[in-house]
Amino acid sequence: MLIRVCIAKIHRATVTEADLDYVGSITIDEALLEQSGIRPYQYVNITNVSNGVFWQTYVMAGERGRGDICLNGPPARHFQRGDKVIILAEGYFEPAELDGFEPVVVIVEDDRKLSTRILKHGAVDNPRVPNTRR
Repeated sequence: MLIRVCIAKIHRATVTEADLDYVGSITIDEALLEQSGIRPYQYVNITNVSNGVFWQTYVMAGERGRGDICLNGPPARHFQRGDKVIILAEGYFEPAELDGFEPVVVIVEDDRKLSTRILKHGAVDNPRVPNTRR
């Protein structure tokens, strides 16, 4: 049996563009992909913090260092420039492979910065869940 698991998260990135006329996908700055371990053409889930929309599409690498997060094609109807998003990458694991596994969390702290914090999920301070910081 395989279990569907979050393997990486880009937290609170800012949408820089929404291009309805493009073929489809999400374009993410290549440096953010590298930091998170997300790969081009991998499927991701995108949650729009600004309006609650949840979308799934594949990733395309954008130009390194520009901070681009662009929703292409149909999702451009639901994600607009300036919206905050959470991008979640998944993987499928055998239960035994999960021992000690923690997703990578890339926290985007500023609209145009890439990231100043790259953490394992257990290191994320969550005041609502006791003992989340290790």
